[in-house]
Amino acid sequence: MSMKDYMKDIKDHDLAALKQADAISVLVFSANWCPDCRFIEPFMERLVHKYQAYTFYYVDRDEHIELAQEWMIMGIPSFVAIGKGQELGRFVSKLRKSEAEIDAFLASLQ
Repeated sequence: MSMKDYMKDIKDHDLAALKQADAISVLVFSANWCPDCRFIEPFMERLVHKYQAYTFYYVDRDEHIELAQEWMIMGIPSFVAIGKGQELGRFVSKLRKSEAEIDAFLASLQ
């Protein structure tokens, strides 16, 4: 199952409105060709269900290159949390991300 199947697609939403909302939104920057993005797919669905208080948005980096540049996303997969009028945190690194690392990042937003 692809992350697109259980996350909302960012193209259908107003990013400025999401940033101003009280609720936390997590932007997941990814791409079909990215091996590290495929690596996290088997466990990302569990994390999305675990953190139901957040809304997860799939951002295809190739379809939204301007957005990736605006948010200074150089590598994927990358996670950016927004809400309450600001960026709340980001998990971006060159290294392959584990389920425990992503879980810890999401937990830190609470």
